[in-house]
Amino acid sequence: MIQKFDGYDKKYDEWFMKNENLFMSELKLFKKALGDIENKRILSVGCGSGLFESYIDSRHIEGIEPSKDMGEIAKKRGVNVIKYGLIEDVDLPTYKKCRQALKKNGKLILLDVPKESVYLLGKSLNTYDHDYLNGVMPALPYPLALASSGVWHSTEKKIDVLKSINFNDFQYLQTLIRNPLYTNEEVEDVQEGYKSGGYVAIIAKK
Repeated sequence: MIQKFDGYDKKYDEWFMKNENLFMSELKLFKKALGDIENKRILSVGCGSGLFESYIDSRHIEGIEPSKDMGEIAKKRGVNVIKYGLIEDVDLPTYKKCRQALKKNGKLILLDVPKESVYLLGKSLNTYDHDYLNGVMPALPYPLALASSGVWHSTEKKIDVLKSINFNDFQYLQTLIRNPLYTNEEVEDVQEGYKSGGYVAIIAKK
């Protein structure tokens, strides 16, 4: 059965390689959110092609990925893909399942492009070539097919859901603070908070 993101594995990696500074900004956030992973077990839900995981010690990482195409690449990069599943269709209730899987004081880390993004408008219009987007899209925007396949939620919505199922001790990190038109000009530092970034980490403890 063909799953979401099947057939897009090359486009996914190529986009990040062409937007190298943007990728490095997101990678810095990824590493900071994870922190020290020595002697810790990490489950990457939606590991994709394992691109980000390949820049840390992937021996510590197990993955769940809806796309077999993506998952096979992740395996080659050292991620132990233990399951192919329809995580994108499960939607927000996934967080409850994640909490059940965590040990006491375990951490859930959500790394995502928030709904309040120019890419959601592109998904709604089914094109980036529209008057609404003239002058605001980066030179190499995220492939529309990938943006259209994702499930989008606002950061505030995610926080509310996590609080409702008794996650606590929240921490927020963000990057890609610049206007999307300029996010690939240079590598950005990670900042605390979530209200300005185009890429956000929510860290919550069980």
